[in-house]
Amino acid sequence: MTDDAQGSGFAPAGGDGSRAVQVAIPVPLDSLFTYLVPEELPLPAPGTRVIVPFGRRTVTGVVIARGVGAGAPARLKALSRVLDEEPLVDEDYLDLARWVARVYCTTLGEAISAMLPSGRREKALPELSGEEPLESPQEITLSEEQQAAIDAVRPPEPPDEEAWYYLYGITGSGKTEVFLRLAEREIAAGRSVIYLVPEIALTHQLFEHISRRFGETAAMLHSGITPAERFGQWMRIKRGEARLVVGARSAVFAPVRRLGLVVIDEEHEGSYKAGNAPRYHARQVAMRRARSEGAACVMGSATPSVEAWHLMAGGRLRRLTLSRRLSGGTLPHLTLFNLRTTHSLISPPLIESIQESHRRGAQSILFLNRRGYAGTFQCRACGYQMECPHCSVPMTYHKANNRMVCHYCGRTAQPISVCPECGSLDVGFFSFGTERVEEEMERLFPRLTVERLDTDVTRKRGALRSILNRFAGGEIDVLLGTQMVAKGLNFPGVRTVGIISADIGLSLPDFRAAERSFSLIVQVAGRAGRFRTDGEVIVQTLRPEHPAIRHAVHHRMEEFYREELSVRRELGFPPFSRLVRLVVRGSDRAVVESVADRLAEEARARAERLPLEVLGPAPALLERISRNWRFQILLRGDSQGPVVTLSKRILDFHRELREGRKTHLEVDVDPVQLL
Repeated sequence: MTDDAQGSGFAPAGGDGSRAVQVAIPVPLDSLFTYLVPEELPLPAPGTRVIVPFGRRTVTGVVIARGVGAGAPARLKALSRVLDEEPLVDEDYLDLARWVARVYCTTLGEAISAMLPSGRREKALPELSGEEPLESPQEITLSEEQQAAIDAVRPPEPPDEEAWYYLYGITGSGKTEVFLRLAEREIAAGRSVIYLVPEIALTHQLFEHISRRFGETAAMLHSGITPAERFGQWMRIKRGEARLVVGARSAVFAPVRRLGLVVIDEEHEGSYKAGNAPRYHARQVAMRRARSEGAACVMGSATPSVEAWHLMAGGRLRRLTLSRRLSGGTLPHLTLFNLRTTHSLISPPLIESIQESHRRGAQSILFLNRRGYAGTFQCRACGYQMECPHCSVPMTYHKANNRMVCHYCGRTAQPISVCPECGSLDVGFFSFGTERVEEEMERLFPRLTVERLDTDVTRKRGALRSILNRFAGGEIDVLLGTQMVAKGLNFPGVRTVGIISADIGLSLPDFRAAERSFSLIVQVAGRAGRFRTDGEVIVQTLRPEHPAIRHAVHHRMEEFYREELSVRRELGFPPFSRLVRLVVRGSDRAVVESVADRLAEEARARAERLPLEVLGPAPALLERISRNWRFQILLRGDSQGPVVTLSKRILDFHRELREGRKTHLEVDVDPVQLL
């Protein structure tokens, strides 16, 4: 437990340990480490960040307690620096970190590291300018449904009970205004608000709105700002200067004073689930914070997650409904087009709709959930497919720089002209990405301004905001993009929306594939006709008979959720079970498979007396990523407690295995995908 706190630089701990502190360090070792505080440094209180030597490196840790920890050696390493003059977090915050570590099977040090800002000095964000002020809230007339929803939301009574609500409303029905009115009410009462959105793109658009409405009361937290700016916002929140926090997933950990409300906008989005340890879900953290701090939690979406729909049906989430658009718009007319009847990327109905929108002075949005020029590079003679040598996935062709790119590890290569397997010259592209669609659009519509919005374009700082501002200003006729154009963006000029291929993702062997496809179609379609009565959506697909596509096109929400829940119940998947996904990865496939077998064997032996089952091991769908082979095991039970308890025991067993040192074990509690 304390080996890494030993070595050169030892100092006696002292008889009473009065100058010793126990520090949580962001490493996968579930223990605290005791260090001696030199006389020339102040004795840090719990919640203070410190720089400490750890092995051959120095790391940032957080003091958890004063005194010598159990099992500490007689001689201790001295910490190097105390970063904070006063504790950055209090004991309640450390309790939240302990909860995150316990529920998501990670260490306290890793949990705290994910929750705290990485910056060490304070810097404010630049002022936003050049925007016309929006209407004041007094000038916005609420509908009866909106007012009823606002009146229904109340803090828990008594404070430790649940006050969880779901604002279920069609796209354009005024959910944001309800959220902001609730925020105003809490701030007027002296309480604070955390407002979560799933994407940085939405954070910027929403924050520009909020900053003009709430002024200096608002703060923004997300990964798109510099560490110094993030730390500056964090300190404003901690001091109580900012009481409305807007941000993506990690903003759920904002150190607000007197939390009164947590909003989770677009609750269904998978981006609320962290991809690295601790693999927390912001929705679950928000619900826990609301209950423990006596606050209300209000989620919202036009396409709730299947889990949320199930909780609404059971009364655990109180459902609040908004059934109509408020800005004069109506739900758009959706047309299903079977791509099996054409060889074109852009179908005749979509071409006609884009042309008609341009004639009417309106704009269009095209959605394709695949970036690059072509999805695969394949030999037509023998079927050889150009895959990344480090990952078990096809490489994607990017025409702009004439390179094949792996979207998982970033490796690039030259495209081939001769098949390396059979020598055939009959090689070419199969499937297509946003670059290819952009090229086709420029050929079909040379007089229209077409802009592409995906991660390849937005890597340049400021590009995202620039494109969105230009589209809002009418300078762009057609906006083509990936999921960035599907979520929450509100542009009055949009009449036409085209979904280039609604099938992407449906064939994945993942129990959430249908849910994600259904949600994307409904959400993208919702960008059309928000302020108009002539909105039109063209859904192009090779599988027009699929239930997720049919129900989305015909706005059959209740039917989709009823059928999907029936399938989940029959197969034993969430929300009718709790899952933990264990992924063993390493550079030697034989070792990874052997370790996965040992872990599964141990899990089955320990699960004999528990109400759960062990599935696997089996190669992950993406069997190799960044030269690491991956095997997965699923633990499935009726409740979270047993599967999490078993997961922790398997983690300990993995550390004890000699071969385990050559592999890494990922634990994903309540996974949102099984790739």
